[in-house]
Amino acid sequence: MSMEADTSRNKKSGGAEDARTHALCDVRNIGIIAHIDAGKTTVSERILYYAGVVHKIGEVHEGTATMDWMVQERERGITITSAATTCEWLGRQINLIDTPGHVDFTVEVERALRVLDGAVGVFCAVGGVQPQSETVWRQADKYGVPRIAFDNKMDRMGADFDGVVSEIRSKLGANPVAVQIPVGSAETFRGAIDLVEQKAVFYNAEDLGAHPDVVPVPSDMENVAGEARTRMIEALAEADDEMADAFLSGEDISAEKIRGALRRSVIAGKVVPVLCGSALKNKGIQPLLDAVAWYLPSPLDVPPVKGVEIRTGAAAERKADDGAPLAGLVFKVATDPYIGRLLYVRVYSGKLRKGMNIYNPRTKTRERVVRLIRMHSNSQTDTEALFSGEIGVMAGLTKFTTGDTFCAEQAQIALDSIEFPEPVMFMAVEPRSRADKDRLEEALNILAGEDPTCRVRVDGETGQTIMSGMGELHLEILRDRLLREFKVPANAGKPMVSYYETVTGQADAAYTFDREFGGKRQAATVALHVSAGARGKGNRIEVKPPRNTVPPEFWSSIEQGIQDAILTGVLARLPMQDVEVRVTGGGVVDDDSATELAFRTAAIMAFREAAQAATPELLEPIMSVELVTPPEFTGDLMGDLSGRRGQVREMAVHGDMQVVKAAVPLADLFGYSTAIRSLSRGRASYTMEPEEFAIVPRAVKEAILNR
Repeated sequence: MSMEADTSRNKKSGGAEDARTHALCDVRNIGIIAHIDAGKTTVSERILYYAGVVHKIGEVHEGTATMDWMVQERERGITITSAATTCEWLGRQINLIDTPGHVDFTVEVERALRVLDGAVGVFCAVGGVQPQSETVWRQADKYGVPRIAFDNKMDRMGADFDGVVSEIRSKLGANPVAVQIPVGSAETFRGAIDLVEQKAVFYNAEDLGAHPDVVPVPSDMENVAGEARTRMIEALAEADDEMADAFLSGEDISAEKIRGALRRSVIAGKVVPVLCGSALKNKGIQPLLDAVAWYLPSPLDVPPVKGVEIRTGAAAERKADDGAPLAGLVFKVATDPYIGRLLYVRVYSGKLRKGMNIYNPRTKTRERVVRLIRMHSNSQTDTEALFSGEIGVMAGLTKFTTGDTFCAEQAQIALDSIEFPEPVMFMAVEPRSRADKDRLEEALNILAGEDPTCRVRVDGETGQTIMSGMGELHLEILRDRLLREFKVPANAGKPMVSYYETVTGQADAAYTFDREFGGKRQAATVALHVSAGARGKGNRIEVKPPRNTVPPEFWSSIEQGIQDAILTGVLARLPMQDVEVRVTGGGVVDDDSATELAFRTAAIMAFREAAQAATPELLEPIMSVELVTPPEFTGDLMGDLSGRRGQVREMAVHGDMQVVKAAVPLADLFGYSTAIRSLSRGRASYTMEPEEFAIVPRAVKEAILNR
């Protein structure tokens, strides 16, 4: 049982600048993911303490958590932005990202999982698999991230380890394998039995659990532990051929052989080891760190990152290798008041060195790397180089944004980018005085640059600046940052639902623009086809008109015109979603009158004509709501949901509580928390997250168009 960091496996080489502190096989890029209040940040704080990074445990409820460094995080006791840090355990370099759990900040989880090799899913032993647990698990599935699970809060009344394991299987579709079982529960929780080593681990409150007692399995639990170990080995035998051979041969299976089978099965995505503890009571963190070091993959264990070669358009990939051409991804942008713009990056191949030039395939520009940093929450340590498989920060670069690839100019590649959800709410913001106008505009541009789900636009009719986000809390945090961080006093309207437009049919249109400006004729024709795309797949524009119709130098102008038209819609000047546009033709009226303006304007007008004829409709955000209530209030709460245009999808019993899952339009959920408190005498609770955009009913559509 390895309870203390063993640095004997460190491998060092090379000179001062190009020296790795750890071999690539000893690097772990991991994230902590979970539902809000499951204890992610508390787990992260204990990891830092036991790994020796900090010498005092920070507490979320006291506002002293190292990983929650924003003022807004410490005031609210929640994680808003993902924080990165580095520690060492068992000779491994662990690059750790603590992610938010609140649905409004799910983009932070999305972009973290895009660059991570493994994750720790934290579950509340009382709440089990909660709605946001399912969301982050699906995000991890999307990127194929291997996981281990930590059943936290075993000291709480109602803790149910077996229930959580069962829900991981039934709700998440995973294959959980308990590698520990708890000793005691609630106030009697003392520690756990390690089924791999067949030892019991107990924690002492006097030394904050820093030196746990590792003792033989208590006699009264030998049978239970033996049965649990047999189930663990049988599950591994089903997932791993080597373990199957050992199991069928009847040989004595050592702890080392079990760990090998667990590692192979985790990396292959076949099993999820489950551990237990209580982070707040300092129990179970060291074995969790052992599991991270033993079972989660290094950059060498995951498939090479995929992309497209810029020059040929062919599919390409990059392996984790310091000697390979440089390729990496910017997965987050932040702003430091002293340093300026910070780009969080994952280096997939090659070496990123200070002073080198890197290439941006999106902008087709190169920039010089002025400064490289290793982050610990919001503090920094300068470094000369970042190696393949590592996560760090570039400072001082201006032309990169979230999702951009950086690479060697001699070996250009565009890595698969990151997809972000559409905002579901917006609010109008305006400066309190004319003198603050430029400062507000600059601050909003910075916020939008940092957060891809924060969108800023100016309404063409009212002239108002509109800020969009993922929910009321998201917009509240953005407004608070304007005042505190950027010192911009701004007036803000009430949060409102973000509606979108779409088309449900298909149509063709052609438009010839022919005007004279400043004594010069400008004329062009664009023909295009507009049709409905798959719901939730976004817009798709194809500008490849037949040969000898539109000169290629005007294609980008046509595409820009279509994009502009999509942003303003055809019904209520709302952005359009899930629309497919294909340019079918066009032409030059005469050679002297062909201009970029003419083609752009012709594209706008042709799109509007086609969209009007393709049965346009309005879309509204639909939320997935999970309501937890005592059974006696179910009837009243169901009636309230029905009055909010809610559709009940599922009903289940969880302990002594009734769980109702429903789909409800966001527009009808304003004031919902007050309503359910009143109807249930404060005993019901709910969570919600965006599910989809759906066509609004006719009555709602008419009300929106007439307002």
